[in-house]
Amino acid sequence: MRADSRFYAFKEDFRDPFARDRDRIIHSSSFRRLEYKTQVFLNHEGDYFRTRLTHSLEVSQIARTLAKTLGLKESLCEAIALAHDLGHTPFGHIGGDTLDELLKNSGSKFGFDHNFQSFRVLTKLEKRYQEFDGLNLTFGTLEGVLKHSTPYKKNFLINIDSIFHLDKHPSIEAMIVDRADEIAYISADIDDGIKYGLIDIDNLLCEPLGRRIDELTKKDGLNSKDRLYRHRFVANLITFLVENFIGYSRKNVEQINKSEPLCSYFSSSETIPVGFEKNIETEIKMLKKYLFDNLYRHEKIAKKMYSGKQCIKGLFIAFTEDINLLPKKERELLSQKTKNRVIADYIASMTDRYAIGQYHELYGI
Repeated sequence: MRADSRFYAFKEDFRDPFARDRDRIIHSSSFRRLEYKTQVFLNHEGDYFRTRLTHSLEVSQIARTLAKTLGLKESLCEAIALAHDLGHTPFGHIGGDTLDELLKNSGSKFGFDHNFQSFRVLTKLEKRYQEFDGLNLTFGTLEGVLKHSTPYKKNFLINIDSIFHLDKHPSIEAMIVDRADEIAYISADIDDGIKYGLIDIDNLLCEPLGRRIDELTKKDGLNSKDRLYRHRFVANLITFLVENFIGYSRKNVEQINKSEPLCSYFSSSETIPVGFEKNIETEIKMLKKYLFDNLYRHEKIAKKMYSGKQCIKGLFIAFTEDINLLPKKERELLSQKTKNRVIADYIASMTDRYAIGQYHELYGI
């Protein structure tokens, strides 16, 4: 199913539509830039840590596994997963939060939302065709990127509400990607956090889900002091969550008419049919709170995020005060869009190191 001519031009080839979406996403400039965009640890901290690119690949791998096992559209999950973070700014979530604040304070009708920015990258900001903007992707991929797993009612999206049914859940495949994203970032952040020495392994194992995975890891003959413990712990965590998700979701998915998966919307009042067992959902929330309190708020992370925030503020102020600091392509867009939106799009597209380089050049630091 496709939306309307504002977004697509249909042409068959040897691939299924979602595989074609995947290929167009992988070959886009925005996808390549994910290599140098922060996930949690700033990119220049070291080559080991995850970036937005490696995170997207990990989400894709998990989502494909879930979709294939549950008999759903694997290529649709892959396309959504690879595109879901294209709208993220440099410096992780703090970058998006900072742009959101700057736009709202400068009088913009709406701020910055990374879901919608990913959608805009796919439909407006990437240029690959003479006739229209965007990557010419299918409805299913765009809906999955825009909504993730829940209704997405925003006042600035009213013009596309009739197309994407923003008061309803997206496809089952989009819901799967959303939970695959959760599995990927929890496991990766634990891996990176232990590697970087920011997580106390003994405290982590006090969490219910931590204890559960520790017991599985001990069956491998390892304890928390062993060199390979971290690797096996993370692998066992991913495996456990994937198996639990499949076990809980299989019966619900089998009862759904999959002949028209993109047309069978779930209302916002309906329970999402895929997920984890109730007690595991609770344990996941507890583990995420532990990570929020002990990793994401860690002094070392906070300092790096603060420097990223100041970088984005400085760039926004400089470009606002003097549009001649913008590249020619961005200056040409000023006749089509507001100055603040052009500047925000330009900053959002930057990699961490490019943004830092621009900041140093403009302020002589």
